[in-house]
Amino acid sequence: MVATKEYGFVGVEYPVLDAGFVRVVDVMGGDEAVVQAARVSYGAGTKKVSEDRALIRYLMRHRHTSPFEMCEIKFHLRVPMDCWRQWVRHRTASINEYSTRYSIAIDAAQTTPPDAWREQSADNKQGSGGYFAVETGERLSASEAELQALARKVYEERLRMGVAREQARKDLPLSTYTEAYWKIDLHNLLRFLELRLHPHAQFEIRTYAECIYRNVLSVWVPLTFEAFNDYILNGVSFSSIELSVMAALNGGNPEKAMEIYFHAGWDAPKSRERAEFEAKAAQIGLKLPWQ
Repeated sequence: MVATKEYGFVGVEYPVLDAGFVRVVDVMGGDEAVVQAARVSYGAGTKKVSEDRALIRYLMRHRHTSPFEMCEIKFHLRVPMDCWRQWVRHRTASINEYSTRYSIAIDAAQTTPPDAWREQSADNKQGSGGYFAVETGERLSASEAELQALARKVYEERLRMGVAREQARKDLPLSTYTEAYWKIDLHNLLRFLELRLHPHAQFEIRTYAECIYRNVLSVWVPLTFEAFNDYILNGVSFSSIELSVMAALNGGNPEKAMEIYFHAGWDAPKSRERAEFEAKAAQIGLKLPWQ
């Protein structure tokens, strides 16, 4: 890729977690490339139909994604292996990862401070809840350090004995850092950030997403960044059922709203759909009849 302009973040290594980092290697295109791609639809010689900002906001608002694919960015990342497993689930990127078949594994593993050990969430099987007391965390951190040191010792002993690297690595913990080049277009980067900036995303990968969002996206494509914030990150969408409830309430018919409520099965004790709608209603100051 050839960068279309100079960006201050290119080549800067942004630290993440205790030994990870995000570094931009190269950039192609920016807000101007999104606009250029969108306007080609109007044909040669046509007049400019809107200002760049309004056009980008229109594209974002109506999910016209192909113009955002005209921009690309390439990162060099250092990420814990367990976090990287989540990262590569986003299959809309080009990836080349550091190979421990050919090279010695990076001598760094993510460690957990005593105050950062999270409890399992009671209502979300894949999420965290609160934090353990520091006294408990100190014991957990101590055993973590012991485990990581032993795993590294065993790994290096195998290498010295001549064990093949591809086999010697098999007992390294998932906290071991790996490195990769990750090239992705702007549209798919926005999708990655939408998912990984969410409060329910795992803390570790969310930390990387926040670094990219804050240090790179905001500078690289400021008009797209603004529209992304307004329509995707901070916007709210409603299902047809939710809209029906709101229409009934707006029409002064709470009985109809309750009828929809029961028909949708929202009276179930742990209806996640109902809880999510209640959160949206709270955002706009809407009082629901069943609350």
